[in-house]
Order: sequence, then structure tokens, then C-alpha cells
Amino acid sequence: MQILVTGGTGFIGSRLCTRLLAEGHDPIVLTRRPGRNPQPGVRCVAALDEVGPVQAVVNLAGEPLMEGRWTDERKQALRDSRIGTTQALLAWMAALPERPRVLVSGSAIGWYGPRDSAPLDETASPGHDFAAMLCRQWEAEAFKAEALGVRTCVLRTGIVLERGGGALQKMLPPFRMGLGGPMGDGRQWMSWIHREDLVGMILWLLTRDQARGAYNGTAPGTVTNRTFATTLGDVLHRPARLTTPAFALKLGFGEMSGLLLTGQNVQPAHALAEGFVFQYPSLEAALQAIVGAPDR
Repeated sequence: MQILVTGGTGFIGSRLCTRLLAEGHDPIVLTRRPGRNPQPGVRCVAALDEVGPVQAVVNLAGEPLMEGRWTDERKQALRDSRIGTTQALLAWMAALPERPRVLVSGSAIGWYGPRDSAPLDETASPGHDFAAMLCRQWEAEAFKAEALGVRTCVLRTGIVLERGGGALQKMLPPFRMGLGGPMGDGRQWMSWIHREDLVGMILWLLTRDQARGAYNGTAPGTVTNRTFATTLGDVLHRPARLTTPAFALKLGFGEMSGLLLTGQNVQPAHALAEGFVFQYPSLEAALQAIVGAPDR
């Protein structure tokens, strides 16, 4: 298939393009810097009118949510990069003489808002904080593709683990020095997924004609923040007992600190019910694969 990918040069999108190429697909990446394509075989374009016919769209575009304080300007940039990009895609698809067969569009588990320990599947109610409202609006735009005859899936992604980017990249230096540990009281749930499983889920959704609706892009082995810290410390053979106080996170990050101090116990019920098989269902297995092997 010819597949348009937004966010195709990012932490998840770049790996997705590699997998698409390996499986015989032709990824086309929409990027502001088409001349700086890091992957041979991937065509990059700067505008949608340069794309041409495609059979599928994967929409991963979005400014990083957990970088810097959420000023009004930052919040608008987060909206524009997600909702604005999705609106542009829908307008482009609506004008095509032959539309893509499927859209897989990003979202996040922030859709559920801060929760206690109760497990959440895709039927759970949404939250009402900024992150939840952002995800709700983002998904609402994506699902408008259904009215165009485009099969649509949204992927509510958790914390994506792999080297080279994401949350783990920021955690590793202090943990390797024995300075890691829980954030706040450590009781908040962390719903995570190995990048290979997330990319695998995207490919799975692209090729399953019966797949549609919301899917939680999380591994089944959710853990609390304290358990995450302990497990990462064990894999690295380092202590992980230094707590970052809640007040320090609130002082440093303001409203955004809520993403660090609260969480959700999100389960991939939809994917599991339809037969998706995780390569890394447990946190220890995922972390061992990423940082446990001495040659990595």
C-alpha cells in the first residue's frame, strides 16, 4: 500500500516507516523539512497536494505534550498540531476523487483524565482536564472521516518505551546514576507500551478490515509509578529510592505536572478481544529488551 504518514520523522513515526518499508509498503511522510529525510526509500512532501493517491493514512502529528509549561501559547500549539493537522487531512481527503480506505489517527490515554486504580477499557468515560479535552477534540475530528467512507481507528497511546526518545530517554540518566525513584507518592498508575508493540498495533489496524473505533495503545501489564521505578532500577542494577516531591514537580512544570502525578490504569481490551498479540506484555520484559542487554 501507499501510506501517508504525518509525524513520520518522530520517535514513533520513524520506526513505523522502517517497518512499512520492510513489509513492502510505500510510506509518504508529510513534513515541514522534506529535504532532510533520514530514511532511504521514504518519500517526503511538504504539502498535501504533493501526496498523490494513497490507500491509507496514519496521523501521528503533534507537538510533544510533556515538554515545558502549558502556557496559553503552548496550549494553542498543542491544539494546532493535533486538531489543526487532522482538520487539514479531512479537508484533503474530502476533495480526493479516490479516498484512502483507512485512517489510523493518534490520540492518548489522557482522554480518560486523572483516575484511581480501577482498570479502564475503551468504553470508560472521558476526563475533563486540558489533556482530556485535547484528546476528545482530536478524536472527534478524526472520526469525521467515517462520513467520507474511510474506515477509522484512533489509538489512545500510553507511555511509549524504547531507546532514543520518549519518556525513557529522560529517565535513564538519573536512574543509571542511582538517583532515580518514584514521583510524588508513586501510587499513580502508568500505562505504558513498548514501541515495537505500538508500531505493530498500527500495522495491525491498517490491515484488518473489521477494525474500527477506539483502541488503547497500552500493554496489559500496567504498573504504579513506584513499581515502574523499582523495576527500572532492578534492570539497571541501581537503587531507585529517591523520590521527587510533588511540590517540586508542580513548581517546575505547573499544570503539566498533573501528567506526572496522576495516571490511569488503562487496558487494551479492544485489541486483546480482537486477537492482537503483544511481544512485550510485561514491564520487566520490555525494559530488559531495551536496556538490559549489554550490547544495546
